Amino acid sequence: MSQVILLNKPFRVLSQFTDREQPEHPRATLADFLDAPGFRPAGRLDYDSEGLLVLTQDGKTQQSIAHPDHEQWKTYWVQVEGDIHDEVCAQLSTGIKLKDGMTRPAKAHPIPPPDVWERDPPIRQRKTVSDSWLSLSITEGRNRQVRRMTATVGYPTLRLIRVAVGPWQLNALQPGEHRYEALT
Repeated sequence: MSQVILLNKPFRVLSQFTDREQPEHPRATLADFLDAPGFRPAGRLDYDSEGLLVLTQDGKTQQSIAHPDHEQWKTYWVQVEGDIHDEVCAQLSTGIKLKDGMTRPAKAHPIPPPDVWERDPPIRQRKTVSDSWLSLSITEGRNRQVRRMTATVGYPTLRLIRVAVGPWQLNALQPGEHRYEALT
């Protein structure tokens, strides 16, 4: 039976097993958190983003998760600068014009601050600017898409945590922890 690995990728960890770009000063990689010969990430999660990364040994599964044609929903909890409100979420939901074209419709709504782990280092805090959280779900995965979407509507992203990819959920996994699940 095929399996996937669900990993809570910590902040400032590459979504790959080696750092080919900086071999003299290697950054943290997936190999620092698990030994999984034959498994490869299905999609990416930026170096400065956290949360659910799905790894698989099956190329078809990898393609069905990563390629936007399969419209696999990916859900993020996004901490933004400013007080997010329903009108901005409606804008995000209909699609945002970015330099590389319109985004597909998304699902967006404000959420209360989630009960999540402390980030190391913590996000920057400004006394004169509030922050808030939203849940944002997309079916694409353009380079830094969520960050570009929130910035375009005037709410720069401070912290980005992916909590779901298709049917898989982060649940109680802490940063660096992983679990195996059967592929159905």
